[in-house]
Amino acid sequence: GELPDIFTDLTWVEEKICAIYCTTAHVTHLFQSADLSQPKVFHGNMCAHDMNIVSTASVLPHIPTDVTGLLSVVFVSPGKFNPKQLGTIFRVHKAKIWAFLLWLKHHNRLYAEIPLDVNIVTLYPDDDIIPGLDDCII
Repeated sequence: GELPDIFTDLTWVEEKICAIYCTTAHVTHLFQSADLSQPKVFHGNMCAHDMNIVSTASVLPHIPTDVTGLLSVVFVSPGKFNPKQLGTIFRVHKAKIWAFLLWLKHHNRLYAEIPLDVNIVTLYPDDDIIPGLDDCII
């Protein structure tokens, strides 16, 4: 099916936060521009690796450490890593996560019986990078 327009800009991290099944770990390799006048210019790639173990959610959303536990970021730069310069690549929106879960609960039979915990969604920022990303940087 198709998603309502309000959800067409969900980030991949927001989708992972709302997923019942987690089957992949993600490794992001980011290079920051060597030109210090352009500190927000990055290039690189992301690889998703299948895991031998499938994690099935018993409650949603996933807590931030469950999601960041499946992320690694290899950062190559002449300077120190500043997560605020990453733009939208790891950005999450608390309200969008909750709205998406509510929509899924009413429109996807797989989500109908999964409990939603509003206390977990409060662990996410209104509009910022996923909490704990600093711990994923190599």
